Amino acid sequence: MGNCFGSDPEEAELVEAVKTPGNHGHGQAQAAAAATATATRSPPAMAAPPIAQAVGAGSGHASRRSPGSSMSSFTTRSSSGASAAGVAEPPPESGGGTILEAPDLRVFTFAELKAATRNFKPDTMLGEGGFGQVYKGWVDERTMSPVRSGTGMVIAVKKLNQEGLQGLQEWQSEINFLGRISHPNLVRLLGYCLEDKELLLVYEFMAKGSLENHLFRKSGSVQPISWGLRLRIAIDAARGLAFLHSSEKQVIYRDFKASNILLDTHFNAKLSDFGLAKNGPTGGDSHVTTRVMGTYGYAAPEYVATGHLYVKSDVYGFGVVLLELLTGLRALDTSRPAPQLNLVDWAKPLLADRRKLARLVDPRLEGQYPSKAALRAAQLTLSCLAGDPKNRPSMAEVVVVLEEVERMRPRHRRASPEQDGSSGASPRTAGRSVHAGHRHQQQSPRPRSGSDAARSSLPSPRVR
Repeated sequence: MGNCFGSDPEEAELVEAVKTPGNHGHGQAQAAAAATATATRSPPAMAAPPIAQAVGAGSGHASRRSPGSSMSSFTTRSSSGASAAGVAEPPPESGGGTILEAPDLRVFTFAELKAATRNFKPDTMLGEGGFGQVYKGWVDERTMSPVRSGTGMVIAVKKLNQEGLQGLQEWQSEINFLGRISHPNLVRLLGYCLEDKELLLVYEFMAKGSLENHLFRKSGSVQPISWGLRLRIAIDAARGLAFLHSSEKQVIYRDFKASNILLDTHFNAKLSDFGLAKNGPTGGDSHVTTRVMGTYGYAAPEYVATGHLYVKSDVYGFGVVLLELLTGLRALDTSRPAPQLNLVDWAKPLLADRRKLARLVDPRLEGQYPSKAALRAAQLTLSCLAGDPKNRPSMAEVVVVLEEVERMRPRHRRASPEQDGSSGASPRTAGRSVHAGHRHQQQSPRPRSGSDAARSSLPSPRVR
């Protein structure tokens, strides 16, 4: 969950935590729903109401429905006319998914998760964030009971740090949102534990880690990702956001960034960490007003300045990540010279100038893409970063444009995105690349990332 400070006064007021026994079987779904209902009391305007919607079968994970879970047709929003991305509003290309009326999750005991993670042994720790540590564990795929390490199904267990910056509110938000949603491009929440002061969440295991690691970490174990794979990751993430935005009860993700995009064994991208997610505006309102929470460099300027949160505030964050994919540079890097510290501020003039675009693109991508594709991606990035939310495209439109860009391939190159990504970096070819622009970098240097090896694991500054 995003490392953010403070709590949102308009979010659910938190009351006493619910102690849950070690329920098993179908009763777990009802216990989960009960915990969700009783752990918070929400002001009517800002409450997370039960969502009873579903989208067509499509592809992806089928959600497990609890007894009596009702589901109705999934209603989408659309706008008329041309978009900021230059295309008409299409139906959401979300890839299929479901939203349940109530969470359908397994309730784990603390003892079970201790056993699954070998007593939270340090060598099973996958990472650490504002909520706490994430551990690798093993359970039986059918019963979800703990099994010997190296056998069964791998899971990721997020354990609250009792002295951390986050707690019950973020834990509750994960259950309220991710516990109800099933989609191919959203990480699956499998269950939770609420026992005494112990708050834990159990997710599917994402073997390739975060996009942040693959873009910025300099190590022999992480190879630079290719142009084709970057596009595929961007499309996956865009589909996840489009799904969240397309329901009548829109969901604003609020903390879109590279570290929250996780990759599975086949580099399929999924959004994780719904600790800051929020219901979108209702009753004809254009925005909700809330305390500013998120990550500096990714948060939309109107949100930081006014606390007004729009659905298209997420689109701005997506534009920042798209810029990181295009450049291979962090949104914020204090080791860069002052004018280049903020990537968006430095890059915007280059995105708008076709002649200067070549110096912006990640040099590790030399020869992998047609210049026309880089230009179209730059134009899309610029539209996502528009200062006025009304001028940003919808995420459904973003998906359409990214799919256009993906189809733009050098004539001599026929490899699929999977082949592009399978070996890390693709061969350096001539074709329709931007060699001249990369040579020009000696006269117009890109911002330096500083000692990336030392800084790659540092968290981004957080919005207070």
